[in-house]
Amino acid sequence: MSRVMTLDDLSVPLRALRLLAMDFGHLPAPEVRVSTIYPNRLELTFYDDLTGFEVWRETLGVAPDTVVYREQSDGRTRVLKASADYGGAVLELVGYGDVQAPVPVGASV
Repeated sequence: MSRVMTLDDLSVPLRALRLLAMDFGHLPAPEVRVSTIYPNRLELTFYDDLTGFEVWRETLGVAPDTVVYREQSDGRTRVLKASADYGGAVLELVGYGDVQAPVPVGASV
């Protein structure tokens, strides 16, 4: 029989979240995810605008060249991902934003 996880088992990412809230409470609010599947990970996700992602990335000192860029939804959505260690937790930053539609050549803007 497998052991049932307790809230104490998630103390590392929850402690990191507490530190982030105390130190950076003025920054844009992300969606926050803590999971029993990855009990040492804290995920901060930003939707619709990559500004929040960038503010947090800069604040946490995550180098721009470590950010992974990809697109999804047939190239309509940008996805940025980055990781950092913070407060003993693996902090995952994820940002989603629209890809601007290219203007056809010869179109008037």
